[in-house]
Amino acid sequence: MNPDQIVAAWAAAWSGTDPAALGALFTPNATYTDQGIGVTVAGREQISGWKARTDAGIADVRITVNHAWRSGDHLTIEGVYAGHIKGAPKPFAVPVVTLLDTDGRQITSDQDFYSLNAVFAQSGLPADWTPAGS
Repeated sequence: MNPDQIVAAWAAAWSGTDPAALGALFTPNATYTDQGIGVTVAGREQISGWKARTDAGIADVRITVNHAWRSGDHLTIEGVYAGHIKGAPKPFAVPVVTLLDTDGRQITSDQDFYSLNAVFAQSGLPADWTPAGS
């Protein structure tokens, strides 16, 4: 895939409902870091699992890409991360910046940067909120 295709497929996989579609975009030993909550997972199976856990807690997850830049095998994406935390009074839509490293065909590393406080504030949740049962 070329860089534009990688960005489009990544956004579509996050906005879709098939966790395996996200995992398939990554190399077998890739890493995925959600800097908003400080979690890193590794490998396609764990990355697919991260998408499944996200979907279990957040309805209508979607990523809108506003801009994407490329420098060699590095992609920087500026966009909006949106959804509705299950049980929260309101949905959220916050700025996100994602750094993707690729091998030219697949993603080798993903780092997402967004404000968890903004997610909670827009959702109508307290800053120290945690999901039930966690």
